[in-house]
Amino acid sequence: MTDQSWYAKTAYGWNEVPQQESSIERPWIMRFAKIRLPWGNTEEVTPVSFVEDYSPRDLRFQEKSKRERNEQIVTESNTQSPFELIDFHMTDDHERFRYALLPASSHFWIYMSGVGRALFFLFFIVSIPTYFLGVLTGNEPIWESTKTMFVVFFSWILGLPLLSWEIGSIVIKHFPSLWIKPSRGPIWELNRRTGLVTVFDYKNNGEYKKNGTIGELTAPFYEFDAYIATSPDSQGMPMNVLYLAHRYRNIMINFGALLCPGPEVQPACALWDFIQNYMDVSRPLPDLPQYEEYRHLDPTTAEYDRRTGRNPRFWIDMDDATFKLVVREMHQRVANIDTFQRPNLMAAYVTYVD
Repeated sequence: MTDQSWYAKTAYGWNEVPQQESSIERPWIMRFAKIRLPWGNTEEVTPVSFVEDYSPRDLRFQEKSKRERNEQIVTESNTQSPFELIDFHMTDDHERFRYALLPASSHFWIYMSGVGRALFFLFFIVSIPTYFLGVLTGNEPIWESTKTMFVVFFSWILGLPLLSWEIGSIVIKHFPSLWIKPSRGPIWELNRRTGLVTVFDYKNNGEYKKNGTIGELTAPFYEFDAYIATSPDSQGMPMNVLYLAHRYRNIMINFGALLCPGPEVQPACALWDFIQNYMDVSRPLPDLPQYEEYRHLDPTTAEYDRRTGRNPRFWIDMDDATFKLVVREMHQRVANIDTFQRPNLMAAYVTYVD
C-alpha cells in the first residue's frame, strides 16, 4: 500500500483484518429466508447496471460540460445553475460511496411519467383485438361502433395514461424546479478512506423531529456480513435483495434501492464483490467508468495504474462497439459468479454462532 498517511488508521485492508469477538446469535426472524455470503476471494465483477449507466458517450458529454463551465468561469461569463447549490447527499468517488434517494415529491412525477407510458402501451396493445371484437360482434355499422368505442371506452382507457405520461414528461423536461429537490439526507455511506460504514438514523431518539439532528450509526466494515434475503413478490415469485448487517449491533443496510430485487441471486453476489473490492485499500478501486476521473487521487489505485501503464482515458475514449462488448462480458461474468462455492475467509477471524 502506498501513501499510507492518506488513509485513516481504520481503513479496511483484507490483509489487516483483526481477530474479533464471536458473533451474537440472530433472532430466528433475521435468519429466515436469508443466506449469509462468504468473505474474500472476490472477482472483478459488479452489477451490470453500474457499467451501463456510465457509457463513454455520457462521460465525454460530462467532460465537455465541465470544460465549458470552467472556460465560462475564467471569462466570468458563467451563469450558475440553481441546482449546483443543492446538496443531494449523494457521493460516489474514490473516498466514499454515500447514497440517498430523491424525496417522494420527486418520485411522484417520475412515476407519473413512467407508469403512464407503460400503461398506455399496454392498454393500446389490448385495445386492438378489443376493437375488432367489438366491431365484428356489434349490431351497429362499423363507423358508429368505432365512434362509440372511442368516445365511451378508448378515450378513457388510453387517454388517462397518455395524459399522465405527457404531464409527467413535460414537468421532468421543462420544469425541473418542480421535481428536482433534495431529500432530507443520506441513507448510508461506505467510506473507503476510513474503512467505516455509516447508517444515518432519522429516529435518533426523537432528536431529528425536535431539532433536525441526524444520528449516525458507524462501525468498521469488517464487522458487517452480507446476506441475500428472499421474499415473494405480488405474483409469488422469489425476489432477492442484498443486505449488510452488523455482527454485534442492530445496524443494517438494505441495498434494494441501489440494486432492484430480482429473481436471480447473481447480481446481489456481484454487488457484494464490488463492495468488498471498493472498500479494500490494499487493492485499486474497481475499474469502472464512474471512477476513472478519481483514480489518480487514490494512492493505491494511482500506484497500480503507474505500475501497469493503464490508459487514464480507458473508459472515456472507448468506442460504442467495444463498450457493448464489455457490457456483454460483464453480463457473462455475473452469471458465472462462484460466490456459493467459496469458503468464508472471515471465519478465520471470528467465530459464527449461527
